[in-house]
Amino acid sequence: MKIGIIVAMDKELRQLKQVFAGSEVLVEKCGIGKVNAALGAQRMINEFHPDCIISSGCAGGNGDDINIQDIIVSSELCYHDVYCGKAIDDTTVYGQVQGLPVRFQADPELLNKAMQLSAANSQLSIHKGLIVTGDWFVDTKDKMREIIGHFPEAKAVDMESCAIAQTCYINNVPFISFRVISDIPLRDTDASQYHNFWDTVAENSFQTTRAFVESL
Repeated sequence: MKIGIIVAMDKELRQLKQVFAGSEVLVEKCGIGKVNAALGAQRMINEFHPDCIISSGCAGGNGDDINIQDIIVSSELCYHDVYCGKAIDDTTVYGQVQGLPVRFQADPELLNKAMQLSAANSQLSIHKGLIVTGDWFVDTKDKMREIIGHFPEAKAVDMESCAIAQTCYINNVPFISFRVISDIPLRDTDASQYHNFWDTVAENSFQTTRAFVESL
């Protein structure tokens, strides 16, 4: 099985390159944001022809049951900064690109494998749920409240996953996002948790991604 993993940043790439050293899994950096993510996903599809693509890296978390270093597995994905309006099509909803699904669904088999991994190891804290994506690093509680006002059920907020999901949907490539929580914006001030994550707890935070890949 040819597996491609896409990350946004050099520090995520370093972590996952170490995790997958010696394996045939392709780990590539796309850069930060939706356009970079879509370009990176399309390039990987064109050149590597993967059987599935995983969006990995970190994300901000949401919910009383979510903590730093927990893993959020996407059951579905949408944008938190897309609104096409109702002037042409009054069925399009907030977060949806007109003409595309309201939400992009993770591949059912990949999602099932991820949740089996959670069931088999009680020490892993893996949650499935909605991941919302937008071109905004969420470093204030006000911004997080605005996003959660539209998507109260969201488990994580990032800057790439939905753009990769959209690209995979168009190309008919199975996709899932596997994100480690680096900070909880509604419990944070000035992204201090995020910076502390990379300074103190990032090491080995992506080992669960390896366990997931090995289960495929």
